[in-house]
Amino acid sequence: MAALLCGAIRALYSQKGEVTMTQGSSNPPAGDVTDNDRLMALLAYIIGVIVPIIILVSEENKNRPFQRYHAVQSLGLWVASLIYSVLACIVYFLLSTITLGLLGFCLWILFLLPLVPVILYGIKAYQGEWVVIPVLTDFLKKQGWL
Repeated sequence: MAALLCGAIRALYSQKGEVTMTQGSSNPPAGDVTDNDRLMALLAYIIGVIVPIIILVSEENKNRPFQRYHAVQSLGLWVASLIYSVLACIVYFLLSTITLGLLGFCLWILFLLPLVPVILYGIKAYQGEWVVIPVLTDFLKKQGWL
């Protein structure tokens, strides 16, 4: 399924050559951003934990600043999504119990909300942007991970 999604996005944004930094982004491009960099950045967001770890462990990939930046960002986003999911489970359970299950029919959407930023940031990364996630990017920079 991920390969199908990547193929569809590649068809939508089929651009050859280098991708430069877009206006409004805060990180300067350190060298050229290749198609492989953009694809790995997209996969880091879409596939979650596995691809970012592979990027950070692989010597060839972790030396690519664009790939490393998005791998660290996607891991941070995954951790934030995990914390959100735990809190959503608690809220879902409490409100479903209080309303005798009536809100359970509506609150299931809480579990799909983390997919929205994952897809959005994945597409932006595939377009060659240095994505800035509002609170997360600042935290990761202060920790020295970006």
